[in-house]
Amino acid sequence: MNQNDDDTDWMIEDEAQPGNETRQGGASAAPAPPPWRVLIVDDDVDVHVVTKFSLSNACFQGRRLSFLHAYSGEEALNVLRNTPDIALVLLDVIMETSDAGLHVARQIRDSLHNNLVRIVLRTGQPGQALEHSIILDYDINDFWCKTDLTTRKLFTTVISSLRAYAGLEEAHRHSVALQSELDRALKLLAAVDQHAVVATLDARGHFVTVNDKFCTVFQYSREELEGADARLLHAPPYPQDQLADALQALKDGEAWTDVITTWRRDGQEVRLRITATGDGGGAIIVGSVLQALKIPL
Repeated sequence: MNQNDDDTDWMIEDEAQPGNETRQGGASAAPAPPPWRVLIVDDDVDVHVVTKFSLSNACFQGRRLSFLHAYSGEEALNVLRNTPDIALVLLDVIMETSDAGLHVARQIRDSLHNNLVRIVLRTGQPGQALEHSIILDYDINDFWCKTDLTTRKLFTTVISSLRAYAGLEEAHRHSVALQSELDRALKLLAAVDQHAVVATLDARGHFVTVNDKFCTVFQYSREELEGADARLLHAPPYPQDQLADALQALKDGEAWTDVITTWRRDGQEVRLRITATGDGGGAIIVGSVLQALKIPL
């Protein structure tokens, strides 16, 4: 790696605070944030030494860099398996084989399923591989010839890679949190589905979906209900005050709860306590059966 830039003071972020600083009054400062983990993969020991020295003062978002080392492709994969929070891999192309680094890059994505870590390929023999085809064929984030990678360029590459990793990591955390919320909602819905009748109506008052309990209570198949007019279960006239309240609540985007009378296929009256909420012009209805009284024929 080229070290044409001897002055590395520009690498230190002004806002970064030393980890052992004390607050006014003698109180201990907050613990230093964990460092960014950077894995250097190269079969040349000197490359490890020069890279670590060149980045020794680097700091991003108040976090320093912590270096891990691997000297072959297989060793690099083992480190990555055991250290899932590596943010950046500085990866040599030619090590034990002429394409060992390319194999590692593909394994990181395909076998380890690690899509967060940033991968920067470095090669000391640029004539051995076509840069454009490598960038197109492999999920890497940058490609450099070691002789072109000055200290300043290395710093820029590393910081831009860490910035991308930080953004992806934040998005991943949000995605995991949303998936957790979705899983809880699905479990709650499954519980409701076992004990309540659930249906959705379109703007015309036709059934869009119904759950199994709805079909069981009213003695209709799902195919008969979906697309059918809700008046199949509750023929007019409707209680006008109740209907007006329901329509106004749905128009205002509020939930409406009341007891309604419906009839199932065999003519038996079914009284339901329902809650209805607006759903893009239609409604979602959740109800519990209060009583079912046989109507004399």
